[in-house]
Amino acid sequence: MIIEQAKKVLEIEAESIKALIPKINGQFTAAVDMILECQGRVIVTGMGKSGLVGKKIAATLASTGTPSFFLHPAEGIHGDLGMVTAKDVVVALSYSGEVHEVLSILPSVRRIGAKIISMTGREQSTLAKNSDITLDVAVEKEACPLGLAPTASTTATMAMGDALAVALLSKREFTRENFALFHPGGTLGRKLLLTVENVMHSGEENPIIEIGSTVKEALFVITDKGLGATSVVETNGRRLLGIITDGDIRRSLEAGLEFLNKSVEEVMTKTPRTVTKDKLAAQALNIMEKNSPRPITVLPVVDEAGQSIGMIHLTDLLRQGVV
Repeated sequence: MIIEQAKKVLEIEAESIKALIPKINGQFTAAVDMILECQGRVIVTGMGKSGLVGKKIAATLASTGTPSFFLHPAEGIHGDLGMVTAKDVVVALSYSGEVHEVLSILPSVRRIGAKIISMTGREQSTLAKNSDITLDVAVEKEACPLGLAPTASTTATMAMGDALAVALLSKREFTRENFALFHPGGTLGRKLLLTVENVMHSGEENPIIEIGSTVKEALFVITDKGLGATSVVETNGRRLLGIITDGDIRRSLEAGLEFLNKSVEEVMTKTPRTVTKDKLAAQALNIMEKNSPRPITVLPVVDEAGQSIGMIHLTDLLRQGVV
């Protein structure tokens, strides 16, 4: 019984969203154009459950390139309408279109000069008649068996808000980089904003050794810097010639300790994979993972002239949440 009831709820709400598809018409296009032409902000308002949906719509708009915030209508009639300017667009939510608190702010919004877009289930309601544009979010029935709790109607309204936000995103040519800029604390933000320069080991932390050095000397540098590798550079210079890792040394020690007296040139990996400091940290990770024949855990950082300026380790990317 419980499972069947839950499935029925989802079926009703899914149908309520599908029923919106034919309603994406000229009114919807006009709403998108009005918001695109808006020189101010989109102010979303609604009471009760519609207010909660409105907060989500405002947040989605704001995070996808449309400056927006939520205004509680009850607070609006007690002074918060001062947030509204003539350059703004107000998106008013009320399924019945007759909610007192929402209707109470409309005269003031009109006098201020802001445009009004409504989302309502009744196109002949007071709210719809006092709006510049009306988006129809009517549903056949609520998922609540009593027909009382807003369920399918709030789902449909939220979906219409998402459709509006995504249409605006597309028209604004909003990119992943733009999205990351508004979400610097999230995983996507770290992947799209964090550069190699932000996480690389440079200066005294950058392990380097000159080409004429021995493997034993390289081992000391590797141990001292703690990155499991050292870049090999030209004598009296910083141009990168190769890289030697602690793994290279361990594998070669099977031939005997005399191996430690060999030149690093005999052991190093010549023309290793590198990255520049301006690249995204996520790109550095991709280079490490795609290295053939096996993934690598360290990557030398070079400048435009091929000079060694740093090194990045897989654990640096793990700590930053790039992985």
